[in-house]
Amino acid sequence: MQTRHDEPYEDLLGLWSDLEAALSVLLTEPLRIPGFAVKLHQLDLWLQDLIAHDTDTALYLMFQRAGATTVGYSPSHALICAGLCHVLAQALQLARSERDTLIHAALTMNIGMTRLQNQLAEQREPLSAQQAEAVKRHPVEGRLVLERLQVRDELWLETVLRHHGVLPPAPLVQLQPLQRLVRILGTVDRYAALISPRKTRSGRTSTESLQILQQDSQYADEVKQALAQVVGLYPPGTYVQLGNGEIAVVLRRGAEPGEPQMASVIDASGHGLYPPIWHPESRRPPIESALSRSSITLDLDLRSMAQLGIHSARGNKALYRMVQLPGSKAF
Repeated sequence: MQTRHDEPYEDLLGLWSDLEAALSVLLTEPLRIPGFAVKLHQLDLWLQDLIAHDTDTALYLMFQRAGATTVGYSPSHALICAGLCHVLAQALQLARSERDTLIHAALTMNIGMTRLQNQLAEQREPLSAQQAEAVKRHPVEGRLVLERLQVRDELWLETVLRHHGVLPPAPLVQLQPLQRLVRILGTVDRYAALISPRKTRSGRTSTESLQILQQDSQYADEVKQALAQVVGLYPPGTYVQLGNGEIAVVLRRGAEPGEPQMASVIDASGHGLYPPIWHPESRRPPIESALSRSSITLDLDLRSMAQLGIHSARGNKALYRMVQLPGSKAF
């Protein structure tokens, strides 16, 4: 699937939604779809193309969708993990073959419990004994499903089987390929799970999620450091509390991990700002803290806000539409 750099953003958003929908079908009914591995590879090429089109916009969409809903969690989580693994693979300079296997594993690591994972994200009750056992067995089941789908890449199969494995801290360069991919995928899987909401809890902020990874020696290595460098301490699509009392949405990464490009969307009194106030780098208010999506009462139009990031990066100005959620304050 090819996109052109002059396509309107609406097309890019539509393509991203189509990609997630196609992945959902593939993961939900894998044994009924002929040519599974070929189709998954095509989705990988599609993902690469969308990220190459505009990495910041892709990150914006990933983080917005990760923090917004629990519906269709399993394919959404897989796509977010694959997207983050893709940008990390570039930063960590993985060999192309390892990068391809990493993405395939990220997309299919939970194929052994796709329907159950969707159900659990919506479930308020504790796991039943049967559900807990299915969750425990999903790496084994995932490998078995992939084998039935004629996947013959042993590194792919073993990465899915061991993606929750615990490895001692060690530089990536000293690890075997399987250990390296398990380390990267495990870190990304944990990070993406932390920022995503469940019916039983809100998603955590990006900085809190990174802190949790840092506290666990399993994740306190260059993968976590690369993740912070690649997506930033405040990734596109997340929200921040500013020192002037306003709340801003991060639109693009900045020169440093803690200096994103952003626009205020809620003023110090809690009222939505129309249009959003873009903060040029030279006059950017200090960031006090990251905010979780659940703490925001304003629902932003995805197209408009990402367009704002694109046009602001080019030095253009425009007005952008915003939509309120029920119960939020009037503009």
